[in-house]
Amino acid sequence: MPRNTAMRRVALILLPWVLLLALWYALRYSGLVNPALVPAPHEVAQRFAALMQDRLPMDILMSTQRVFIGVALGTLAAVPVGFCLGWYRGLRTFIDPVINFFRALPPIALIPLVIVYFGIGEIAKTVILFYASFFAGVIVMYEGIAQISPIYVRVARTLGANDLEIFGRVIVPLTVPHILTAVRVALGVAWATLVASELIAAQQGLGALIQNASAFFQLDIIYVGIICIGFIALAMDLLLRAATRRMVAWQDRLA
Repeated sequence: MPRNTAMRRVALILLPWVLLLALWYALRYSGLVNPALVPAPHEVAQRFAALMQDRLPMDILMSTQRVFIGVALGTLAAVPVGFCLGWYRGLRTFIDPVINFFRALPPIALIPLVIVYFGIGEIAKTVILFYASFFAGVIVMYEGIAQISPIYVRVARTLGANDLEIFGRVIVPLTVPHILTAVRVALGVAWATLVASELIAAQQGLGALIQNASAFFQLDIIYVGIICIGFIALAMDLLLRAATRRMVAWQDRLA
């Protein structure tokens, strides 16, 4: 990549963040809002540095671990279910209303029942994240599978492939992009659900950090927690996008 092109790409990546910081400072010092309600970016950065010497590394580790386990289990369950729903139209017609019913239920509404059935330990938090990841993954999977053109199967049969060969050499490769997309969507939903899952008596985690700070009106700590969630989710999404580009390099893409 030429030097000028690389510098331009870096500038394009950094520019939105610079504009966001400028907007943040402008709002902070504009007088439109009470300055006590909007901590300045440098104040949040100072609080972040202080928390990194204290509890923040463990909070990040605990939240990332919970999200990873919830997404992994949810995706493992969602992929075969989504595949069956996408491949068998009759099954999809039969079960689709039930899937959409549960998908519409916010995970936070289930917290009282989760506490009753699973207690207040790590299992309960994992169940909430699993629930959110599973239904997000199922929807992406079965919509993707349902859109696979049957012409690929017909061509394979014309060339003499049996059902096992069609599944291994046609269906599985065509399914990989949808699996990776399902993981990405489930990951985003899981991070969005994290704070709700950590309402269940969590002592550590970014959600617990935010909730404890809100009880004492520590807005700079709340900002730290929110920004950490955003950047960790962004980093994980970028890794998944890089893996997607490598694993489906054969697929024609617009971008």
